[in-house]
Order: sequence, then structure tokens, then C-alpha cells
Amino acid sequence: MARLVRDYDLTLDWRGFELHPETPRGGMELARLFPGMDLDAMHDRLSTFAAGFGVTDLARHRRLPNTRRALAVAEHARDQGRLDAFRQAAMDAHWRDARDIEDLDVLAALAAGAGLDPLAARRAADDPALLARIDATRRESKRLGVPGIPTFVLGTLGQGARAVVGCQPYQVLADLADQVGAARRLPVDPES
Repeated sequence: MARLVRDYDLTLDWRGFELHPETPRGGMELARLFPGMDLDAMHDRLSTFAAGFGVTDLARHRRLPNTRRALAVAEHARDQGRLDAFRQAAMDAHWRDARDIEDLDVLAALAAGAGLDPLAARRAADDPALLARIDATRRESKRLGVPGIPTFVLGTLGQGARAVVGCQPYQVLADLADQVGAARRLPVDPES
């Protein structure tokens, strides 16, 4: 996404989305979510797919975490201008390091690493106002028909915006940016 924002006059507005809001605190066994599924084969397919995007060393998960606390801390990070750093730290913690992103100690450490006050992050994890923002995003996503994550919406909602779901190659997103009329930025001369 960074390349797309660099190449086009676009603003990235990341919104956290609870794909499985029914997941209880403490998480849910993936075998319960995907009964009869060979979880090792599923992980192998995911790893192969991710490697096509340059993402390697994915952790093997057996549980789906409840992400409400992490998303609330992400909203706090947004308010503090540290969303990108926290989001990247949380994604790496979950997907690469298999850390428990529900755990307050883990969230506080991730927040500190992203330049946030760890005590404020602990409070943010269960802050009713931040959790209400997570709920509002879920309602808006449902209203818009967002079926999964990631979903990329380019353009202004209600004014010809277009969306694509799932991890996509750069060219798919660039074509979508062209379709919604996003202006291309002038290439930067590496010699200057």
C-alpha cells in the first residue's frame, strides 16, 4: 500500500475491522471455526500466498484471537498520530511472532515500541469510547457490504468509489486507482 500512496495522490485511512466479532475473549480454536479443515494445509496455503507478496516466516496459529483490545489500542494510536507504527507492530506480533495480542502486557509493550505511553495503551484497550468506534466501524462495514479483510476502497464513498477485497497485487490496486481518477504523482528522479 505504501507504494500505491507514493505513486498516486491518495490518502490511506486504515480502519480496523472485527472479521469475527463473535470470538470470545481468550480466542477460539481455529478447528471450531473451520471444522474438518486440515489446519496445517491451510497454513501452508497461506504461507505460500503470503510469500508471493514477500511476507515470510508466518507463525502457525491454532487459535483466532479476539481483536477488540488491539483494535481499541490502534484507535488510541490513531489519536496520538502513531497508528502506522502500532499497526505494524501488532501485525508482526500476531502474524510473525505468534504473540497474544489480547494480552495487556503484550499490547503495552507493542504500544511502547510504537512510541506510545504503555499505561495509556492499557487504559485504551478497554476504553468504552474507543470500543464504540470499533463497533461503529463494524456497522459501517456491514452497511457497505464489506465481506472480508483486507478490503480496499478507493475514491469517495457515495461518489463512484470502487472496492476490491483480499490481498491484491500492486497492479490491481493501481488499475483501481486509475479507474477512480486518482492522479498519478510525478516520478521522482533518483539522480536529483
